[in-house]
Amino acid sequence: MKKIFLICFVFLFSLFAKDENKIVVAGPFATVSHPIMHMIQTDALKDLGKKVEFILWKNPDELRALILKGDVDFIALPTNVAATLYNKEVDIKLLNVSVWGILGMISRDPNLKTLKDFKDKEIAVPFRADMPDIVFQELAKKSGLDPKKDFKIQYVASPVDAMQMLILRRVDHALLAEPAISIALRKTKSFPISVVAPDLYRSVDLQKEWGELFQTKAKIPQAGIAYLGDTKGKEKLINRFLAEYEKSLNWYKQNPKEAAALVVKTLPMLEELGLADSIEHVSFESIKAIEAKEDLEFFFNILEKSEAKSIGGKIPDSNLYYK
Repeated sequence: MKKIFLICFVFLFSLFAKDENKIVVAGPFATVSHPIMHMIQTDALKDLGKKVEFILWKNPDELRALILKGDVDFIALPTNVAATLYNKEVDIKLLNVSVWGILGMISRDPNLKTLKDFKDKEIAVPFRADMPDIVFQELAKKSGLDPKKDFKIQYVASPVDAMQMLILRRVDHALLAEPAISIALRKTKSFPISVVAPDLYRSVDLQKEWGELFQTKAKIPQAGIAYLGDTKGKEKLINRFLAEYEKSLNWYKQNPKEAAALVVKTLPMLEELGLADSIEHVSFESIKAIEAKEDLEFFFNILEKSEAKSIGGKIPDSNLYYK
């Protein structure tokens, strides 16, 4: 009887034990995750005996569930989410920042050049209290506007919902992140949608607006890669992962058509031609988090003064950053 119990225990343990030959990366469908598809295709960590696997998370609740489950190694995520998790005592290290510019306004009116030009207008905004909304709110305040009173903001569940509202002429303006902007522009030019869809235009680049209003660089440390768990003894793996991610990021920038075709195999909710168009409109640069600390703290300081809960209540200390 004891022997049968032991066999069953070993079998169950083998089912739930972590596969040490597999590196699991969780990420959203956003651009920050896309270089990982190239890492998988090229078997980037093969010589370390590690296979890279990607898991999609669609919202913060799914991300929290993955963290609690404990079988994720790396996470692609917005920087404010990394700060929030750290402040909630999740064992996390921010490794890099790779996405510095992805947000913009899209409009039926080609004459709108600044956020002030959108005063009193109805705007579709996805992901309430998430990165796009956070940046919009801060820019509006810095422009001397009240986000709640000076705009008619219609929050929607996803960028897809915002795009559909634009295409169906239910709103004239939207705040979107790439590749949603480029995909929307592509969709409205394609038959049969083009028969009913309005003409749409790229409008305010929120990163440029940020630089001008806050008198700083025209870029925002928006998203990057983090590691979950104790990094001691994992330095070789982490440093190699970062190096391979940077290689794949550079390939992604330089090969937009091939990159788009590769990404949509894993993320079919994206439209291939629009995704390819989007790559030239995103500001990419893989910078180690510790080297981006000044930019991150400038960003977090603004968020803390305005909406501290968006970073978990306070500016995280330097232990957030992988050294």
